[in-house]
Amino acid sequence: MRIALLSYRSKPHCGGQGVYVRHLSRELAALGHDVEVFSGQPYPELDDGVRLTKVPSLDLYGEPEPFRTPRLREYRDWIDVLEVAAMWTAAFGEPLTFSLRMARLLRGRRDDFDVVHDNQCLGYGLLSIKRQGFPLVATIHHPITQDRALAVKAAKGLKKISAWRWHSFLAMQGRVARRIPSLLTVSNSSEQDIRKAFHVAPGALATIPLGVDVDLYAPRGERVPGRIVCVASADAPLKGVSYLLEAVAKVAAERDVHLTLVSKLDPDGPSARLIDELSIADRVSVVSGLDDAELAGLLASAEVACVPSLYEGFSLPAVEAMSCGTPLVATRAGAIPEVVGEDEEAAVLVPPRDAGALAQALLRLLEDPDLAARIGAGGRERATRRYSWSAVAKATADRYQAAVDAVAEGN
Repeated sequence: MRIALLSYRSKPHCGGQGVYVRHLSRELAALGHDVEVFSGQPYPELDDGVRLTKVPSLDLYGEPEPFRTPRLREYRDWIDVLEVAAMWTAAFGEPLTFSLRMARLLRGRRDDFDVVHDNQCLGYGLLSIKRQGFPLVATIHHPITQDRALAVKAAKGLKKISAWRWHSFLAMQGRVARRIPSLLTVSNSSEQDIRKAFHVAPGALATIPLGVDVDLYAPRGERVPGRIVCVASADAPLKGVSYLLEAVAKVAAERDVHLTLVSKLDPDGPSARLIDELSIADRVSVVSGLDDAELAGLLASAEVACVPSLYEGFSLPAVEAMSCGTPLVATRAGAIPEVVGEDEEAAVLVPPRDAGALAQALLRLLEDPDLAARIGAGGRERATRRYSWSAVAKATADRYQAAVDAVAEGN
C-alpha cells in the first residue's frame, strides 16, 4: 500500500507526534508498505526506507525566536499571510495552514497514494484532500479541549482570553473530525473524550494504543540513588510539573534526591520561577534535545520515574519508563490508569494536583526496595506484553484497507 503520512509538526524527541510518526512509518515500511511522510517544522527523524517531504511553514513558534515577525521577503503566498495573521491575533494557525499546503501538494497526485493518514492536524485542507478522492484516515491522540480547559483555568485576568483564543482552532478540528469517516485514537479514555468533545459518528472511531521500542527502552543494571526522572513534552499546566516540583521539595527535606526534568522550560516561565521560589535549583536539572538512546539510558538509570500530568490521552513517557523497568509514580488522570493498570501492577497511582500525595508515593518507592523492584518488574512485563510498534502498524494498516475499500464502494 502507498501511504502519505501527514504531521503538521513532528518534534523528534520527548513529544508524542514525532515519536508516533517515526515508529509507525518504520513499522509500516517493515510490513512492505511504501511510506512518504509530509511534515512541517520541526521535522521528524525517520528510519531507512521511509521518505520525508518537508512542508515548510514560516516556523513562527520555533527556537531561537518564537512569535517572530517574518521579513517581507519570507512571504511566499497567501497561506503564509494567513499564518502570520493568526499569530498576530493570538491564535495558533499551524494546523489550518499545514492542511492547506498539503491539499495543494497532493493535488494531481491521486495516483501516487492509496491512502492519506493525518496525524492530529484536522485542518480544513483535509476536506479538500477528501474531495480529491483520497481515502482518508486521521489520528486524534486526545482532544485539545482538555489542554484548553486547563490553560484557561491556569491563566490570570486577560490572559484567559488569550488562552482561549490560542486554542480557537478546536472549532475547526471538531468540524473536520465529524466529516472524516475513519478516525483513530490511542486509548479508550481518549475515545470517550473525543466522542464527547467532537461528537463524531458511531463507528467512525477506533482505538489503537501506541507502542514502545522494548529493546531500546530496557533495564540496564545499576540505577543512580535518589534520581527521579520526569519527561514533560511541554511546560504547560496539563503536564503537572508544578506539583512534582513541590513534591520534590518535600522529599528533599527527608532524603538526598535529584530530579532530572526532560523538558524545555522558559527561563522566565512558571516552572523556572517555582524552582527558584522553592529553593531547589540544586536539586533539579533540566535537559532537552535527547535522542532516543539518551532518553532510554536516562530513564533506565532512574531510581523512580514520575508522570504528574493532569490529563493524558495515552502517556508515552509512562510506557517508556515501564519498559525500562523503572518504578513509576503517576497520576490517576485521563488514560494513565488504563495504560499502567490498577492495583499497583506497574505504577503507584496518586490523585492529580496533589503534591503531598506525589511526595508520599515517591518516598514509598525510594524507601522500600522490594516494592520498587516489584513495580519495576511489573511495568516491564506489561510494556513488553501490551505495547509494540509492530502491532500498532498492523492494526493501523487494517484501518487503511477499510478506508480504501469504503471509497471503492462509494461510501
